[in-house]
Amino acid sequence: MRDISAAAERGDVYAQCNLAAMYYNGKGVEQDFAQAFAWLRKAADQGYTEAPFNLGAMYADGEGVVKDITQAVAWLRKAAEQGDADAQEALGKIESSRPIDPKQAW
Repeated sequence: MRDISAAAERGDVYAQCNLAAMYYNGKGVEQDFAQAFAWLRKAADQGYTEAPFNLGAMYADGEGVVKDITQAVAWLRKAAEQGDADAQEALGKIESSRPIDPKQAW
């Protein structure tokens, strides 16, 4: 855990995404959606292509962040534009008002 945290603090996007997944799932740390969101956002801000779908799902469900469908759609569109089939499906669900399963990508 310390190695991943240290690498994440240094800006390693893979470590940031892994740390986000650990917090999201409560693996090796206490489950904390806010921490998961924060680390995932850092990875996304550096262009990590796997982060936008998860951020969109977290915004859609209000996990670790205030629920915001506009932000959810924006992040999901970014992921869909990168070819993420799960994001494309999630956008369809939002348009038809069906719930998104954020654990789909974790």
